Amino acid sequence: MAEGDKVQIPMTKLGNQGLEVSKLGFGCMGLTGAYNSPLSDEDGISVINYAFNKGITFFDTADVYGPHSNEILLGKALKHLPREKIQIATKFGIQRLQFPHMEVNGSPEYVRSCCEASLKRLGVEYIDLYYQHRIDTKIPIEETIGELKKLVEEGKVKYIGLSEASPSTIRRAHAIHPITAVQMEWSLWTRDIEEEIILTLQAMHPRFQGDNLDRNKTIYSRIESLATKHQCSPAQLALAWVLKQGDDVVPIPGTTKIKNLDNNIGSLKVKLTEEDLKDISDAVPIEEVAVIECFQNMDHLHGSLPTLLQRIDCLCLHFHGCSLCIMPYFCYWKRQI
Repeated sequence: MAEGDKVQIPMTKLGNQGLEVSKLGFGCMGLTGAYNSPLSDEDGISVINYAFNKGITFFDTADVYGPHSNEILLGKALKHLPREKIQIATKFGIQRLQFPHMEVNGSPEYVRSCCEASLKRLGVEYIDLYYQHRIDTKIPIEETIGELKKLVEEGKVKYIGLSEASPSTIRRAHAIHPITAVQMEWSLWTRDIEEEIILTLQAMHPRFQGDNLDRNKTIYSRIESLATKHQCSPAQLALAWVLKQGDDVVPIPGTTKIKNLDNNIGSLKVKLTEEDLKDISDAVPIEEVAVIECFQNMDHLHGSLPTLLQRIDCLCLHFHGCSLCIMPYFCYWKRQI
């Protein structure tokens, strides 16, 4: 099941404020270099146009990707696409990133300046979904959301999201203005947070363990066998598993290759029963998963990560009137960016 042809990508609602996006989105980060060399503008725009022509309307970026060049590239692509049919998600809040150190800023002045800059780079009049990329603990969340609320009232932002936020922060933010999405991590490989996410919206960070390749290969071989059974690739099976977690789950896998984009779209063809979902979950026992430590040489998101680490998807999960936008990482031994 390698082709994405003839797949109808439906629209789905996120939260209860009116946001509708394509069931499968597209993560733009890799187009300007993250785990790979950046594409040329021509090639990057071609990938975005191809995704739209296949039915993907939800595109995710951030001011820190590049930095700035990712939004600029998406903005160039948008000039050739009908704005009213596109949902743009971008993020602010990471003022400086020198891995593993991160400087965040959630001051009202910074919120507004970032929004104005993103609007200019994207070449649009409004941002559909605007995330605070990381929470600034030095600034009360009420002040940050208060400024975002003003941007909504001014028509510059339609919906507000948070990333890596704790339940208490989400509740405090939601009291100021409805929060449509919360970005966190979740995949077959990182499921230890399921209970916290579903029940408490608890933000969790990935745990990395070194020298666990053999153990992960064993788990991968189980997924590979199940993928053969369902006549799809392991990556498609993992993506299909995420898609089946709820009607308002919206993965946003990123890729730089049309072939991989078609493969991602093809995951919508994979039919999984409740028994199938259990078999897949059981094949990746939470207690056996060992995530490979391969971030140590990543510098300002420009480093080239080993092909073992593949960013596969991000999803939005409706919960108590808002949605969780979850960006998991999954290790594949045969999938290339």
